Amino acid sequence: MRNRVGLILFLALVSGATAAYLAFSFLREPDGPVAETQTATVSVVVAARDMDVATVITPQDVKLVDWPANVMPEGYSSSPAEVVGRGLLAQTSMNEPLLSSKLALAEAGGGLPILIPEGKRGMSVQVNDVIGVAGFTTPGTRVDVLVTLDQLAQYTEPVTQIVLQNIQVLSAGQVTERDPQGEPITVQVVTLLVTPEETERLALAQEKGRIQLSLRNSLDLEEVDTPGVRTRELITRRSVAAQPTQRQYVPRQTGVTVEVIKGTERESKTVKRSEGEGGGS
Repeated sequence: MRNRVGLILFLALVSGATAAYLAFSFLREPDGPVAETQTATVSVVVAARDMDVATVITPQDVKLVDWPANVMPEGYSSSPAEVVGRGLLAQTSMNEPLLSSKLALAEAGGGLPILIPEGKRGMSVQVNDVIGVAGFTTPGTRVDVLVTLDQLAQYTEPVTQIVLQNIQVLSAGQVTERDPQGEPITVQVVTLLVTPEETERLALAQEKGRIQLSLRNSLDLEEVDTPGVRTRELITRRSVAAQPTQRQYVPRQTGVTVEVIKGTERESKTVKRSEGEGGGS
């Protein structure tokens, strides 16, 4: 009886050890289903360097990397030929996949025009450090455009008002122009994304007055209606209500004080006035 129980225990141990070994070997097998899922990759085209908006991609700007097949990004490219020669619609960092949503069409080329959507226009205005909000008007930021009109625009007094609101900045940089003497000078230019109607307002504002850009929060899309401000409205005075002055009460004199001298003695006495008596002495 004892030998039979020992045999059963021995067989149970052997069976358990064999099952554990087989399971462990199966999971470690390189051709097993788990290992195959973990190691399966697909070649994806990524950026080989940091690139700015409107850059035309060259073969040196891209490289292929192995990407896990179960987490493929939507719109990826598997061949450099699919992206070379196309312009970037958004800033791209090194090792970032070059997705179709960030690339212009192959026939569109590169540069600023590919960033202008249908129905919009790109219009440049000349600025300085003050007008351009000290260099904070970078691509993608949003601004309001103010114009100041004075006597040159046939206004009796200078007036300033917001003429365009929530305008996206396409680009900001420096260009070289020539002054009236023909000498090259460097000026700062900001290109704004506007509608055809807004281009007309912006052109007239530059021609008849002086423009100023006002930087706004990119998440603030609300437009406001302002009446503008004129010179006489810059300084306002609050009307101070006239307060009644407090009159000091002076008791009415009802008599006359006289000094009576008797020898070496002096005595002051008050003599009451009779009703109707005048105030003269």
